[in-house]
Amino acid sequence: MNPSPRTVGILAGMGPAAGVDFVRLFVGACEAWLREHGQPVLDQAYPEHWMAQLPIPDRTRALTDPAAPQPLEAMLRGLNQLTALGAVAVAIPCNTAHAWHAALQERVPQVELLHIASETAAEIRRLGHPRVALLATQGTYDTGLYDEAFAAQGIECVLPGDEARIWLMQGIYDGVKAGDMRLAEQRFTQVAQQLRATHGDIALVMACTEIPLALPQAPEARDWTLVDPSAILAAALAARAYGQP
Repeated sequence: MNPSPRTVGILAGMGPAAGVDFVRLFVGACEAWLREHGQPVLDQAYPEHWMAQLPIPDRTRALTDPAAPQPLEAMLRGLNQLTALGAVAVAIPCNTAHAWHAALQERVPQVELLHIASETAAEIRRLGHPRVALLATQGTYDTGLYDEAFAAQGIECVLPGDEARIWLMQGIYDGVKAGDMRLAEQRFTQVAQQLRATHGDIALVMACTEIPLALPQAPEARDWTLVDPSAILAAALAARAYGQP
C-alpha cells in the first residue's frame, strides 16, 4: 500500500444531503480498497479528504435560463479551496454540475477533476450491461452529459419520455430536496416501472445524486438492477487517493 495516501477533495453542496451521503460512499470505498489490497482497516489508513459544502446556484435552472444565477464561480471558489488544502483529485457529487466540468478543469489544471459520466460508463461496460436507462435531471438530459461517454463504451442508452421527466424533477425537487422522501420514492418508482414495462429488465442508471437517496428503498426496486454513479465516482476517488490511475 502507498504508505502516504494522497489528499483528495469533494466539491459538494448540490444538494447538501447528497454531499453528505457521498462522504459515506467514499469512506466505504476506501474500506473496500484496503480490504481488497490486504491492508488493515485502521483510522490512520484512510486518506486525508476535504469536502467543500457550498451554497451553489441551481444547475438545471442555470442551464435552462441564461438570466438565472450561474454556478461556475461558486464551484470555482470551492475547487480552489480544496486545491489550497492539498487535494490532487476532486470529485463533484452532482451530475448536472458536470456541464461546467471542462471550464473548471481549464481554470484549475493542477488538480484532476474526475468525470462522473466517464467513470460510470467504464464501470457499466466492465459489468457487462450493453443497454441502460438513464434517470436524471432535465439539465443532464439537455447537455447530453452521458451520451458521449456511453457511446464511447458501446453502451445503448434509453431515455424516459416527457411525462416521466416531469416525475423525476418532482421527485428531486419536491421530494428529496424538500425532505419529502415518500413523494420522491413514489415518483422515481413510477419512472422506473414505466421504463421497465417498455424495455424489460433494463439496468437503471440513477444519474442524479438525489435519486439513490430514495429509489433503492422502494419495495418494488428490490430485484431491479440499479447503477449508482455516485458510488462509482466515490470508488474512483478512493483509487486516486491510494495512488491508482
